[in-house]
Amino acid sequence: MSKQSSDRGFFILNAIVSSAALLFLSWLVLRDAPPTDLAIEWVPALNACFNATAAVLLCAGWYAIRTGRRTAHQWLMSAAFLSSSLFLVGYIAYHYLHGDTLYEGPVRGVYLAILASHVLLSLPVVPMALSAFYFAWKERFKAHRRVTRILAPVWIYVSVTGVIVFLIDRKSVV
Repeated sequence: MSKQSSDRGFFILNAIVSSAALLFLSWLVLRDAPPTDLAIEWVPALNACFNATAAVLLCAGWYAIRTGRRTAHQWLMSAAFLSSSLFLVGYIAYHYLHGDTLYEGPVRGVYLAILASHVLLSLPVVPMALSAFYFAWKERFKAHRRVTRILAPVWIYVSVTGVIVFLIDRKSVV
């Protein structure tokens, strides 16, 4: 059996997981959230911390692999994936309980442009990250590098703009 045909199961699973995540997040943001008495205003700040941590870990992981420290790279990238996953859990919890946030501040156009690019570029991160981990696990480093050359800058951009969106949004509430 060829490598490509043995990958079929992974790619089907990756497509199902990624599509389900996209559909769920779309439903979550577009639905009317029930009112809640829970004090959850701290969750966006925690999510921004997870995004910032992911960005730092991604850069450190890139540096580690560039300097030949493969084990450090593996740990840093796994930690970045964990940090981004924790962000996603926090994002889901917050939007499930709170609903969407509307920004009406002085830089609304800039905010919406950054938010739109952040959201659109976040869409391929999950399937590409899963693919990158899969190819590394299978020790198919040529395929891993092909994926990560696109994934790394996109993932870093999404993590950094997540923090920027939070900071702009917080300025409007203060």
